Amino acid sequence: MSKTIKSYTLSNVRTIPQLASLSPELIREMEITGRALPFKTNNYVTDELIDWSNIDSDPVFTLNFPRREMLEKRHYAAIEKLVDQQVGDEALSRKVQQIRLSLNPNPAGQEQNVPLLGEIRLRGIQHKYPETVLFFPSQGQTCHAYCTFCFRWPQFSGMSELKFAMKETGLFLNYLRLHKDVTDILFTGGDPMIMSAGALETYIKPLLQSEFSHIRSIRIGTKSLTYWPYRYLTDKDSDDLFRLFDSIIAAGKHLSIQAHFNHPVELSTLAVGQAIARLRSAGAQIRTQSPLLRHINDKPELWSEMWRKQVDAGCIPYYMFVVRDTGARHYFELPLEKCWNIFRRAYRQVSGLCRTVRGPSMSHYAGKIQVLGVQDVRGEKVFVLRFIQARNPRWVDIPFFAAYDPKATWFDQLKPAFGEKFFFEEQNPKWLTEKQFLFE
Repeated sequence: MSKTIKSYTLSNVRTIPQLASLSPELIREMEITGRALPFKTNNYVTDELIDWSNIDSDPVFTLNFPRREMLEKRHYAAIEKLVDQQVGDEALSRKVQQIRLSLNPNPAGQEQNVPLLGEIRLRGIQHKYPETVLFFPSQGQTCHAYCTFCFRWPQFSGMSELKFAMKETGLFLNYLRLHKDVTDILFTGGDPMIMSAGALETYIKPLLQSEFSHIRSIRIGTKSLTYWPYRYLTDKDSDDLFRLFDSIIAAGKHLSIQAHFNHPVELSTLAVGQAIARLRSAGAQIRTQSPLLRHINDKPELWSEMWRKQVDAGCIPYYMFVVRDTGARHYFELPLEKCWNIFRRAYRQVSGLCRTVRGPSMSHYAGKIQVLGVQDVRGEKVFVLRFIQARNPRWVDIPFFAAYDPKATWFDQLKPAFGEKFFFEEQNPKWLTEKQFLFE
């Protein structure tokens, strides 16, 4: 059941066979929107995941193909005008860059997570929590297909000044030698599974040596199970990849695949089932996560179905995220209260095996903030919140309150309840002002 990947970008989008059934107007709108929001898909997505007879509401089509509504009307009109005027690439690129910079391309203060090694700023590392380091291998800063909601879309948009990437293994390892409190490495991107097994091995193999015994878990954040499960089945170096995974397990490290599934249909193919089975047989644990997205999965029944299917396949439901405040957020975002209601209605429909999932969670600069509910406290209607993870570990699991706002879609839109401050704002964040990472 081998399959050779064929990628589609704006340069060859019109060669997708199924697009012949779409109107010229819709294709033109996709191409205009795709000037600002990155577009890439492949033949597995187009052949096996999309219902082309129902693209108006098909979730995977919307996850992959830019829709006009994903840009604000003024931004769409500005690009359309320049395209129609045939102004040339330079003028069009300037306008597109201006629009991209207005879309909050660096959400949650990710720049503040970039550490220093002496005087060297490590642009391919983020270290937000004491025990976990995110590493962005330079060869893995693309994907098999791009999600239209992606919060790391600058990685693929030629915005080099905002891109996180590193090729220097030596700097990465030296940083870990100095931070023995780090137990978990998360390879992320982009998608590390776009890399060859050999390239991935150059980063992972050194971590299996005894001097890095403090590294206990190796995580790989990927959407390859959704967008190209043949990576684990019939790609030319699939067997090499599993030999690498075997070496991780043999070294006594925990291997976790942080898989992204946004809709139950992504779990429906024979290939994804076989890929999951092979990963589990190799000793990898698969944890699943997704943002809650309007137009895609904003019904509790979809989430409960997705969690059940994941558990049936041997995966562990991990996170429901609130869609981040970047890119096409206005198209996908939902009020926080609705996010909480969808989560709890889905949660109560499933057994305890599915209730490993946590959410709805916002990846704020201070940490992962979970919406626990809406309650009346001291005569005031409030959001009840907590940190699932935080820059300062002492903040974790302490309930705190925000004034109720039915329109709020992100934490920064909330105000503290009772006329007070959020408790973590009252503490001087020395990890930002003095040493950048002074964990307590």
